[in-house]
Amino acid sequence: MKPAVVRFYFDADILGLGRLIAGLRADCTYPGDSGAVIHRRERPPCLVASTNVPDQDWIPLVADAGYLIVTRDRLISRRVAERQAVVQHRARMVVLSARDAQTVWAQLEVFMNQWRRIENLLDRPGPFIIRATRTTLSDLHV
Repeated sequence: MKPAVVRFYFDADILGLGRLIAGLRADCTYPGDSGAVIHRRERPPCLVASTNVPDQDWIPLVADAGYLIVTRDRLISRRVAERQAVVQHRARMVVLSARDAQTVWAQLEVFMNQWRRIENLLDRPGPFIIRATRTTLSDLHV
C-alpha cells in the first residue's frame, strides 16, 4: 500500500461534501478525518483534529502543508484575521458561492462543475482566494 499525497482540505463548513469527496479520493481530507485507504492509497489522519478549531488556527496548518482549501465561508471578504492568515501563510483557497452551495447536493454540483479548473489551481502559487459558482471561478482580492 502506498501513502496518499493529500492535496485538498475541505473546511468544517462543508463537512458533508468533504466526507463525500474524501470517501472517493485519497488526496482529500477534512477536519476530524481519521484517515482512510482509498484505491490502495493510505491517507493519514487530518492535521486538523476537530471541527472546532478557529479558522485563523487551521489555515496556517493546512496552508503550510500545501493543501488547497475548499470552503463555503460567505463572509471571508469581511474577516480580517482569516484573510491575514491566507496572505501570511500563502494559502490557496476556493470559496464555494453561498448562493449556489446551500446544501451538500448544491455544493457537489458547484464543485464538480468546476472540478477541472479547481484542480488546475494546484499549480498556482498562493496566496489567493477564488470564488466558485456553478458557472464561474473569480478572484477575490486578498
